[in-house]
Amino acid sequence: MGDIRDGGSDVKVQLCEVLGDPEVLQYTDIADPQPGPGEVLVEVHAAGVNFPDGLVVSGNYQTKPALPFVPGSEVAGVVRAVGANVSGLAIGARMLAFCGMGGYAELVTVPATMVFPIPDSMSYVDAAGFVVTYGTSYHGLVDRADLTAGETLLVLGASGGVGLTAVEIGKALGARVIAAASSPDKLALCRDHGADELIDYSADDLKTRLAEVAPAGVDVVYDPVGGEYAQTAVRALAWGGRYLTIGYASGDIPKVGMNRLLVSGGALHGVLWGVWAKRNPERNAENMRRLFDWYDRGALRPHVSETYPLAEASAALDVVMGRRARGKVILTSGRN
Repeated sequence: MGDIRDGGSDVKVQLCEVLGDPEVLQYTDIADPQPGPGEVLVEVHAAGVNFPDGLVVSGNYQTKPALPFVPGSEVAGVVRAVGANVSGLAIGARMLAFCGMGGYAELVTVPATMVFPIPDSMSYVDAAGFVVTYGTSYHGLVDRADLTAGETLLVLGASGGVGLTAVEIGKALGARVIAAASSPDKLALCRDHGADELIDYSADDLKTRLAEVAPAGVDVVYDPVGGEYAQTAVRALAWGGRYLTIGYASGDIPKVGMNRLLVSGGALHGVLWGVWAKRNPERNAENMRRLFDWYDRGALRPHVSETYPLAEASAALDVVMGRRARGKVILTSGRN
């Protein structure tokens, strides 16, 4: 991306030239991107803002792209052009895409295997925040944990972007869902999206409340937070329980006593959906089709708490990194 600014284009992006906090992003022009073989050029109407975006910008994520780069892993819009060896995607088709990088932009190229036509009922704003959060939660709960009807699911950080989708998908799968979050208003949102039991861990002791609402233990823990509650959640696993580690929004990577997994016959699963989806595009496409069907039937209701214009991406990312988001934060390009 060494000459990313060359070309006299009027394509607007949020460019990261130095690593740091969200305010380092610069709203500027870049050269028109062009789709290569197997790629699709997407005209972006909306883009999702995710916690890993901020980690990439600060240089604290697992992958570290070369500077300068455009952050943003998920977009929704229309197909503007297709590269060689791409079929089944018509120019002008409404779609969402997992781009991995480059989403905070008016145009972005995406591998065709990561582009999915969206239902007529789905808005671009809903679509822009759909693929990463719902894709992650479905992959974790179904592909990794094999959550089944009648089991008990504990969701930590349940009002956040991925947490709230885990609540919804858990209910769609027939599980009993316990939502844990840090305030009454966050928990009210979880209740509205189907949670059966609520734990306010700013006011309640997590261990005590879990013993009350799940005395036999929980079958699956969904943890995008990490930090101090991880050890308590591991100890709450029922026999054969599965612990899903999604991320570390608290900033603290927990050290879990492996003996607790031993005595519960439990399992610890890492959930890195983006990498899995690229390695398993056909299975991921099947997952997306099921998620779209649930959306069409009203079983999934994406909660977008705030939208910002693309020019204000720094402010939007700051909300997410400060854990002030209730559900999803979305950028809009003005093309909606």
